[in-house]
Amino acid sequence: MKKILIIVAVVLVGFQYSTVQAQYDPKAKEILDAMSDAYQEIGAFESDFSYSMENSDQSISEDFEGEITVKGDKFRLKMGGQEIINDGSTVWTYLEEVNEVNIDDYSPDEGDISPTQIYNAYKRGFKYTYLEDETIDGKSYQVVDLVPENNDNQFFKIRLHIAKDDKTLKKWRIFDKNGTRYTYQIANFNPQASVTDELFTFDTSQYQGVEIVDLR
Repeated sequence: MKKILIIVAVVLVGFQYSTVQAQYDPKAKEILDAMSDAYQEIGAFESDFSYSMENSDQSISEDFEGEITVKGDKFRLKMGGQEIINDGSTVWTYLEEVNEVNIDDYSPDEGDISPTQIYNAYKRGFKYTYLEDETIDGKSYQVVDLVPENNDNQFFKIRLHIAKDDKTLKKWRIFDKNGTRYTYQIANFNPQASVTDELFTFDTSQYQGVEIVDLR
């Protein structure tokens, strides 16, 4: 689960920063603040996404597609044979292959980025730098790098691609110190999803014969 919560999916190679040094860039902050405000106004949303993990040195490559629904500090995520449901205090991780759900208290380690906070992560513990505008498939994006202030963090950069028109996050890439790169890309973003709190709890009646493992 930790791999997914490294988000969610919510980061720099030294040579890439030889000419751009991490700082508290006013233009980057303006872009990030606009993104944060946009998500606060939305309140709830759902979207499809793609995820890839690559480490060329270790010959590792994984690709998944998934879907996520977010409301405040709650989320429900389906990806790679897992379903993760979080109501803000309890997290259920359902493993489809073995029909098992693990229940635990939700207490992410400091520095982890959850799917509910990727658009607010910059507000504490990061420097940020505006890199460039880019155009993909005729749509304009602004690219911003976040770099942890704490050098002990397991990743050293997160690169955000933020749409200029609606200020939503299209893609982000996490750079791990061990050479692993995690990429999340958003599709079919729906900011007007009708979402109730019941969606963010695990209903055992919907999973016949499920084995429950309570780790609390």
